[in-house]
Amino acid sequence: MLDLVAAAGDFAFGPGNSFPTVDQDYLLQARQMQAMSFVMHVPLVCFGIAFPSLVIFMEWLGLRTGKAHFLALARRWSKVMITLFAAGVVTGTLLSFELGMLWPGFMSAFGDVFGLAFGLEGFSFFIEAIFISIYVYSWDKISPRKHILTGIPVIAAGITGSMMVIAVNAWMNNPSGFSVDKAGQVTDVKPFEALFANGHLWPQLTHMYIAAYIVVGFLIAGVYAFAWLKGRRGAYFRTALVVPLAVACLAAPAQLLIGDWAARTVADDQPIKLASFEGLYETTEGAPETILGWYEPDGTIEYGIQIPKLLSLLAYHDPNATVQGLDTVPEDDLPPINVVRIAFQTMVGIGTGLAALAAWFLWIWFRRRRLPQTKWFYRAVVLAGPAAVLALIAGWVTTEVGRQPWVVYGVMRTEQAVSGADGIVFGFAALIAVYAVLVVTVFWVLRRIARQPLPTEIAALEEVADGTG
Repeated sequence: MLDLVAAAGDFAFGPGNSFPTVDQDYLLQARQMQAMSFVMHVPLVCFGIAFPSLVIFMEWLGLRTGKAHFLALARRWSKVMITLFAAGVVTGTLLSFELGMLWPGFMSAFGDVFGLAFGLEGFSFFIEAIFISIYVYSWDKISPRKHILTGIPVIAAGITGSMMVIAVNAWMNNPSGFSVDKAGQVTDVKPFEALFANGHLWPQLTHMYIAAYIVVGFLIAGVYAFAWLKGRRGAYFRTALVVPLAVACLAAPAQLLIGDWAARTVADDQPIKLASFEGLYETTEGAPETILGWYEPDGTIEYGIQIPKLLSLLAYHDPNATVQGLDTVPEDDLPPINVVRIAFQTMVGIGTGLAALAAWFLWIWFRRRRLPQTKWFYRAVVLAGPAAVLALIAGWVTTEVGRQPWVVYGVMRTEQAVSGADGIVFGFAALIAVYAVLVVTVFWVLRRIARQPLPTEIAALEEVADGTG
């Protein structure tokens, strides 16, 4: 592994070139705290990436067509947008504090490498905060043209801010742009090379951005699919359903191709992570793909369904390619195999199901120019939103747990990055309390927004369309 990683970066390895291991009894709890914050934050990041463009698009439709229900949707969605942005501020701030308090070894050693990205992310955050406030609170106070223009920086800042964080994560998976001297000090730092010339950046970035549109599209569509099942079928609810659903259904099949791209970068640069995805113990020429099953300590997979040569074909586009096995590194250098396998297969399974749902919708829409009529389709859309969130989290578990035991792949282990301070258990309990309050508060605010009455003229038309007027 050392030879593999050394080839990928500008640093050298040696017996005296390691970071000290920290004496910490609560490493697992520190990992769990970080994981919990990540699970809370990542869905909100999706809304920061994708939702502003949907809101602005809806406003543009209203200005272009002159139809009031487009603008009514844009107004209501803008309130949801700023609510979720505020929640993201809370979770993002907690994550930032956790990086410094829980992982000081990582921050102190490599801060010069990724500090630039975090600085640019902070700048993007302030731009987004300023313009999202202007956008939400300037309805009817400035001209429609100027108002819609204030939304453009919100879209741009949401994309650039998330890009900086993903660049850091891509570097953690494929470290380069620095050297490590014999004393274990990080030197010769080239931040632009490390962050923006990294071969993992663009696959991870594209994969995350497409995932954001899938998650946001299906979550919003699911809300209005539920209303559709309850008989709310006027222009307002139809538009609110069709626009995000169409976006999600265009993104879901594309994600299969992007996922293949991302998986091949893993195969090239993190072969042990790939072997963990599949539970492949021995290096194999023409390696099979094993679906489902449980990885056993002896290297076998119980109850799995094996498809000959498929792993080699998917990873290298060659059915006879050799795939490196888990037995090529010491056991201490392996991640928890079953956690990684289950997360990976959950992500792929749900992603395939969402692509099938998208194909169902797109086939009927382009073939018959109408929405599907069966209730089962709308029930599936209601479930698709939570399923997309689960796939998103499973994907990040695959990426982060699959990199273990390394916080910087092949360079620094997680136990070398963790804090040696006491009190992690108490911090964990406090974090759970904070997130519980945040979830309840956000739910309460969103429920109030949902219960706000529609404008009189739109409500009247909706009642006629629903047959209640």
